[in-house]
Amino acid sequence: MSLAGLDPVVHEPTRLRICAFLAPLEEAEFGALREELAVSESVLSKHFSRLEAEGYAKRRRDVFDGRRVWASLTRTGRLAFTAHVGALREIAGLV
Repeated sequence: MSLAGLDPVVHEPTRLRICAFLAPLEEAEFGALREELAVSESVLSKHFSRLEAEGYAKRRRDVFDGRRVWASLTRTGRLAFTAHVGALREIAGLV
């Protein structure tokens, strides 16, 4: 069993949930992401910032309404999430 695909950045539960929510989407409004995860704005911001620092996620302010923020995974983030989930499946014996 190889653990090579496990990513410590993605593995943290809140960041894993962020990635899982965003993976099938092009982007999501930050408020919807916060509500889905049922976490405070500060908790979401802290974990999202960590994903951004790794190049796994990005924020975009709405052009017409600077108060709305959109979240998305980058290509690198999608690849990291997919590899991480694959490694978890392997560990669980699902592959």
